[in-house]
Amino acid sequence: MNDLLDRTAARPDWRDLDGRDRNSACLIAARQGDRDAFTALVRDLSPLVWHVARGNGLAHAEAEDVNQTVWLALLRSLDRLADPRALAAWLITTTRREAHRLRRLEGRVVELGDAGATDLPAPDPSPEDEALRHDRDQTLWTVFRRLSPRCQEMLRLTVLAGRAEYRAVAEALHMPVGGIGPTRGRCLKTLREYYERETGR
Repeated sequence: MNDLLDRTAARPDWRDLDGRDRNSACLIAARQGDRDAFTALVRDLSPLVWHVARGNGLAHAEAEDVNQTVWLALLRSLDRLADPRALAAWLITTTRREAHRLRRLEGRVVELGDAGATDLPAPDPSPEDEALRHDRDQTLWTVFRRLSPRCQEMLRLTVLAGRAEYRAVAEALHMPVGGIGPTRGRCLKTLREYYERETGR
């Protein structure tokens, strides 16, 4: 009993952690009934779920439905995840499966639109700023779609989705963890070259 108390006391609070350590600690805390920990998981990893759903051809409303379905699935599976540190990989896999299931039901694929990566717009932008931002975003999405499908997915998982775990991304893309950084760098370089060529800058 004392050993259990010592281990519990020594375990850092999830609020003091980052990345995969935070996610796994939140999952463990959520299993023990900590609602704030589960809310933190949803807040931290929803961008990842969102961009995987959008990257698999779902429209905005469908991606929202999948996002809710995935988090409900996690809630039901809290005690069944063998490795809490593999949570991001589980979310990626579950989101892909749900997106594919929805696409099969509807028999169609919706291409990612220009607004696909819109997260939080700047508060009260001026009309001029809004026009410039719209033009920039439209150009970025135009050149983004010229990238290879592998580069598009790489950037969705490592840039658009926020702080995604490289190990989870490596598992999702079936490549070694050490290859994520260099591949991501090459994809960003290609995107930048396409953008500069498009805008003449």
